[in-house]
Amino acid sequence: MSPTMASIVQKILTIYLFKNLISSSPKPPVFRFFSTATCENRTQKLERIADELLDLTKLERYDYSILFRLKLGLNRYGPAVSGVTSPAASAGSGAAETKAAEKTAFDIKLEKFDAAAKIKIIKEVRTFTDLGLKEAKDLVEKVPVVVKKGVTKEDAEAIIKKLQELGATAVLE
Repeated sequence: MSPTMASIVQKILTIYLFKNLISSSPKPPVFRFFSTATCENRTQKLERIADELLDLTKLERYDYSILFRLKLGLNRYGPAVSGVTSPAASAGSGAAETKAAEKTAFDIKLEKFDAAAKIKIIKEVRTFTDLGLKEAKDLVEKVPVVVKKGVTKEDAEAIIKKLQELGATAVLE
């Protein structure tokens, strides 16, 4: 597990423990939180998980979704297990694969920028991401870096055009 994934998992556990252990209402002993027999029914548990996921920032949710897919054995290229198909079936699915190969979500990669335009680029990165000033600055200083993931082609081209006007070199991936 990468360091960012580990930090997200740790953050989720910390939030869970903080909300459940340090609250105003009296709770059962700590050992009951780690047992398999809990008092919550399924809907309460699912609502609690959904609330905790909604409390995460966009980047944390994105990292969590990647972690969740990895835990389930899925990747971006399809299901983890693929069956053996007949030659007739594979010939018919060839057209479907070419349509699936067309990308609908793109990543914006900042490759380099003029040092004089660094502050303007940081401000622009903050406009299309939900990052704070420090996070945006750290991201821009890690050039080359992907600054936005999963963007439609039209939005990505507009963002790249704006970054290029400011003196940065950005590409669509």
